[in-house]
Amino acid sequence: MTQQPIAVLGGGSFGTAIANLLAENGNAARLWMRDAEQAETMRRERQNPRYLKGIALHPGVEPTADLDATLQACELVFVALPSSALRKALAPVASTLGSKWLVSTTKGIEADGFRLMSDILQDIAPTARIGVLSGPNLAREVAEHALTASVIASEDDALCRRVQAVLHGRTFRVYASPDRFGVELGGALKNVYAIIAGMAAAMGMGENTKSMLITRALAEMTRFAVRLGANPVTFLGLAGVGDLIVTCTSPKSRNFQVGHALGEGLSLDQAVSRLGEVAEGVNTLKVLKCKAEEVQVYMPLVAGLHAILFEGRTLEQVIDRLMRAEPKTDVDFLSPDGFSFRAPLTKEGS
Repeated sequence: MTQQPIAVLGGGSFGTAIANLLAENGNAARLWMRDAEQAETMRRERQNPRYLKGIALHPGVEPTADLDATLQACELVFVALPSSALRKALAPVASTLGSKWLVSTTKGIEADGFRLMSDILQDIAPTARIGVLSGPNLAREVAEHALTASVIASEDDALCRRVQAVLHGRTFRVYASPDRFGVELGGALKNVYAIIAGMAAAMGMGENTKSMLITRALAEMTRFAVRLGANPVTFLGLAGVGDLIVTCTSPKSRNFQVGHALGEGLSLDQAVSRLGEVAEGVNTLKVLKCKAEEVQVYMPLVAGLHAILFEGRTLEQVIDRLMRAEPKTDVDFLSPDGFSFRAPLTKEGS
């Protein structure tokens, strides 16, 4: 048992799964949530009936609604709050966070300034040690002990080693990466493409079509990320292609579920309401489209999904337009001379 408990901020499905993992590995876990009634329900029922029904809460997990006490007791803090709530929830405790080891697990982008979640943490607590946990990590499967791998990304080697030590276990493997920006951006971008994949599945599109959408999504998101400074090799790993595959193929993915509901004919509001949880891809889409236009990166799938959700287009129209575009290179970062970071970023064809 570690001498000091570890905090998990956010009582959603993934926060609960991470808290259980920590406790199963012998750590005392403080699971903080904004809703005091939810915390009391979880203490009483020893499960999270709202977001992870049927999964027993480990005895080593203590649900709480007292943020100040949680942060006073813990040095290592996993942040699993929705992107829309993160800044507002943590800004009031900025002075306390400055000495902490903060690990973001939230996959989203703040519209104002195109800020990733670790950027927001750095804004709030400039002196904190910061990392990002990302990968193909569906919360329920993690909680049910399906074999899973994740990536802890930070330039801080000590932080990476510490996260590996507390999370790495019999069914959960943790790899390290120095590319915090690339890992975090991959986790945010894939949510957009999962919505498209869910729509395609609901409409009965073929396996070839699904494969084309996923691989062109990978090309598109990598092109965008490299334009902003990420390493393209990052997208060949768990936080890139790994997370993209699981999010675009699993009915357990929240963003896939929203897309599937849209493909069934529901409106966006109805699809989100039926889900009952935040689907980060919807929020990310608008921000991503604006940023792609600003930096002049060609992203036809992003533009197409935006047209479907907000401009009255259909998925068939978007795919038809994609098929009519002039075909160019398959992989942007290959050249006749071998590997290259230079790529045609604004070409009309994908």
